[in-house]
Amino acid sequence: MRMWNIDPKILCNKHLLGEHVEMHMFVGCINKGTSLRGYIDKNLVEVHNIHSRHEDLVNEMTSRNMSHKSILPDFKSWKEGNVLSENNLQDLTNRCQHCRERYNKYNG
Repeated sequence: MRMWNIDPKILCNKHLLGEHVEMHMFVGCINKGTSLRGYIDKNLVEVHNIHSRHEDLVNEMTSRNMSHKSILPDFKSWKEGNVLSENNLQDLTNRCQHCRERYNKYNG
């Protein structure tokens, strides 16, 4: 699980939907009392931004005419975590041709 924390327009459909699911998975862990320490320590999640990130992803899904029916459950948030967006952008565009093409499209 990870929060890419880059402009959702850059994400290919697979990564957009994947990150969306992972926001739900993070909330599920929080609500079950499962520690996110490993994800926090590896800069894979910003707990305090899960809700807003989910909203950003949903807005992009909607702009692509994707269906969204999964409301993010309530959860107790706290300020912790630091996702390294620039590193993630480089990682993602190196590993996914479709994300790289979308990045080039929106960033010429």
